[in-house]
Amino acid sequence: MRMYEFSRKTLETEVYVKVNIDGSGESLIDSSITFLNHMLKTFSLFSSFDLIVRAKGDLRHHIIEDVAICLGKAIDNALGDREDIERFGYSIIPMDCSLALVSLDLARRPYAVVNLNCVHERIDDISIQEIKHFLRSFAYSANITLHVNVLYGEDDHHKVEAVFKALGLAFKNAIYPSKGCKSVKGIV
Repeated sequence: MRMYEFSRKTLETEVYVKVNIDGSGESLIDSSITFLNHMLKTFSLFSSFDLIVRAKGDLRHHIIEDVAICLGKAIDNALGDREDIERFGYSIIPMDCSLALVSLDLARRPYAVVNLNCVHERIDDISIQEIKHFLRSFAYSANITLHVNVLYGEDDHHKVEAVFKALGLAFKNAIYPSKGCKSVKGIV
């Protein structure tokens, strides 16, 4: 099984993440941020990753950033050598009036483009800027290239939820077993 545990304790936060990328989508999430919990459970379900996240800290921004870092590092390590997998994953997900596109590459070339196209500054107990920062920090810590684009929608909650569903499905596709190395370099 491809799994990994990662902990991070600083003067600002204490975060524990355990991920099994060969799981069934079970999750136990307590980040102390309700909307982030909802998005992580959504990601876990649609990726089929088993996920445990426990986090506490001084400021919401610090918790969000450190959860993203720890989740990214746990997935990066669980992926191992990244051989014999599809490598690329993408998904286009509707949620009512919203449509989100996520595309990723697991080739250890960290980069992130995040266009949520939200019209409000907040969704429940989290800011749109914090969601963008989470996705960018996650991509760099997971050592992946990530492109997120919400094409349209009217409800910001549904836009972001469609993104996390699409992110989960894109990962599920990218880690699917495949023969041989998916790079002309001979190594991913």
